Amino acid sequence: MARARTDAAEPKPLEGEISFEEGDFHGLSEGLCGDPQYNDRRLVARRKLLALGKRVQPRLAELGLATEVRTSLHNPTSFNGMRVRRIWAYLTRAKAAKAKLKKVLGAELAKDLNAAYKNAYLCLALEAEALEVSWRIHPEGWYDGQNLVNRVKKEGLGGWRALLNGLDSFQLRMHDWKGEWRCGALTPEQLEEFLSYYVPGEHRLSVERRWPLPAPARAALVGDTAVPAELASELERLVPLARFGMWSDESDHLFGG
Repeated sequence: MARARTDAAEPKPLEGEISFEEGDFHGLSEGLCGDPQYNDRRLVARRKLLALGKRVQPRLAELGLATEVRTSLHNPTSFNGMRVRRIWAYLTRAKAAKAKLKKVLGAELAKDLNAAYKNAYLCLALEAEALEVSWRIHPEGWYDGQNLVNRVKKEGLGGWRALLNGLDSFQLRMHDWKGEWRCGALTPEQLEEFLSYYVPGEHRLSVERRWPLPAPARAALVGDTAVPAELASELERLVPLARFGMWSDESDHLFGG
């Protein structure tokens, strides 16, 4: 699957209250996700996610995670396989942190580090039949995955397990595997199993919470401003995990240090 490009100019964030509408989901449905006539409708959804990301940004900084906000494309292009099935806001490491990581990696390994998917990131996403909040490490952001693995090897499973089990309703996932690692009651054995398969640079890692929203179930949330507030609150819950796993001055384990 082609990656969504996120280095294009960002649209203007939506002003005023944020709430979701049926059209936000409809334009991502299988029959319409490749239709350019729905670009304007998908742009509305993109601006909502961008606004939500920017509004939660100061709170994330208070919690110790400085971020930049980007959004995925709303129009069909070669980068998304000519289908817009998902629109999301990335909250990735801030510019100053990227500069420090570039020095650690060196020019060659740090090439294109400005691309959002090259960094571990928090995510707010909208699909035709779901909303999602997650923390993700793309295979091409292998250094954050390796940092996480090295830290757990050095310190043991206890710290990571405690953070994951503090995230009830979330699920630890690897790539598109069907294995289930449900947060809240993860055992050491389950995490050992996960790490025995997970290879940074080969697999995508995510800790995600999804709200399935088939059409009949969406009526209850349309126009409800409490829904975006809940998404923002759930995103904040992921900050300790993100700070633990991704490379930074406070979590410097990339080369086993």
